[in-house]
Amino acid sequence: MNSTSVVSRRFVTLTVCSMIALLSVVSSAEVRLPAIFGDNMVLQAGTRVSLWGWADPNEEINVRVSWSKMDWTIPADNQGRWILQTASPEIGGPYEITFKGKNTIAVKNILAGEVWICSGQSNMEMAVRSSANAEQETAAADYPQIRLFTVEKKVAEKPLDDCKGKWVVCSPQTVSDFSAAGYFFGRDLYKELKQPIGLINTSWGGTSAEAWTSPAALQEDPYLEPILTRYKEALAALPQAKAKYDEDLAKWKEAAKQAKADGKQSPRMPGAPMGPDNPNSPSGLYNGMVAPLIPYTVRGAIWYQGESNAGRAYQYRDLFPTMIKSWWNVWGQEGQGDFPFLFVQLANFMGTKEEPGDSSWAELREAQLMTLELSNTGMAVIIDIGDAKDIHPKNKQDVGKRLALWALANAYSKDVVYSGPLYMSMTKKGKTIVLSFNHVGGGLVAKGGAPLKGFALAGADHKFVWADAKIEGDQIVVSSDKVADPVAVRYAWADNPVCNLYNKADLPASPFRTDTWPGVTANSK
Repeated sequence: MNSTSVVSRRFVTLTVCSMIALLSVVSSAEVRLPAIFGDNMVLQAGTRVSLWGWADPNEEINVRVSWSKMDWTIPADNQGRWILQTASPEIGGPYEITFKGKNTIAVKNILAGEVWICSGQSNMEMAVRSSANAEQETAAADYPQIRLFTVEKKVAEKPLDDCKGKWVVCSPQTVSDFSAAGYFFGRDLYKELKQPIGLINTSWGGTSAEAWTSPAALQEDPYLEPILTRYKEALAALPQAKAKYDEDLAKWKEAAKQAKADGKQSPRMPGAPMGPDNPNSPSGLYNGMVAPLIPYTVRGAIWYQGESNAGRAYQYRDLFPTMIKSWWNVWGQEGQGDFPFLFVQLANFMGTKEEPGDSSWAELREAQLMTLELSNTGMAVIIDIGDAKDIHPKNKQDVGKRLALWALANAYSKDVVYSGPLYMSMTKKGKTIVLSFNHVGGGLVAKGGAPLKGFALAGADHKFVWADAKIEGDQIVVSSDKVADPVAVRYAWADNPVCNLYNKADLPASPFRTDTWPGVTANSK
């Protein structure tokens, strides 16, 4: 799209009005831009993008873009808000945009390419400096056409209009503190697409999905009502909880001081009570760290989260799709539609169990797998690269690679195998159960040439035992001499399963089960 146009004055006014819920009143006497607009930024190429900011009420702002040498005059509304929709340039740069009112702001060194949001909890927040081979990866991160933006952490009770952060050019000097999963994803895209890549990291460790969900979405979903009720109860009890927290914190400081003097490990710091400042407050991070980005035009989002919701995995079946759709809805109001939303299934973690059993982590992985029923979603399976003793596995390179495969296939129409085997259906044949799969990727394999591991079988008594499993073409036949009349199969159904089903593209199969029997989190809200 080479032509550049501006919406009519009437449309601008209507668009501005539609953003009132997102943009707070400003009183600056000068033109001001949101933090997401700045030197070194990346604009989504070849589409329509929104440019917005603030000025004096009814002030006229002149906007000039270097890629078309055109300019427009945009009126601010009576609260000082203004927005312009225009065609972005084709891939390349550098470009410049000048905003002029009573003052002039020139945004320089802009590239046009592919823009992705990177969000979630600690495994998305985890920086390159903490990843595997960090020293080598940092030294090799000389990619000036990759640009990085990290949203400063912020909890808010209502959607904010701006955040803190700045775009930086990817280099060995800047990449160290950036999201490792996000960087490796973006690097793989860049290597394949040969286009500028903009990565927006908005993540916070230890946070739940409800914190990242819009207020309207939480309020409109009756199944999520327990989350809001629990929060209301916490607010009512906050004065007493805060007093106890202050007391516990004072004791902890003394104990930590003494532990340091004695050369011992400090005791665990007490957690702050639930309230408006808590990062797990419902919608608190959506308000503070997502809303300020809207309506910045993006290609899609990648997401790594779920650990904090594992104890409520059944609820996550509803909560996670609701969160995704809440993002789509607010960006959709600005004409962007349901952009690709790619997420990471939880890795293997904790101890290995000798016998088949229940697992809240397996149930959370199942909830993530079920989310693929939403169109334009994708899931990177990493059941093979976790760490039994560390909830933050260091191998973020494969995380980024597997996310990038989904993006390349589905957002960029590249002919690549992008998923490991996904369970599709089962057929009972006598004393065996035959399983069929999607995404066989040239054929099913037992990695390493060993017999298949991780399959369990049960009869109507719901008692699972380890089973024999054999690959027959693109199907797997499961049996056990301990189960004469099998009715259900489970695969890799554990916190840290021993499992080895892959396809020939070396991508692991997602854990799954064929039964729908209530699990350990079925009643956890």
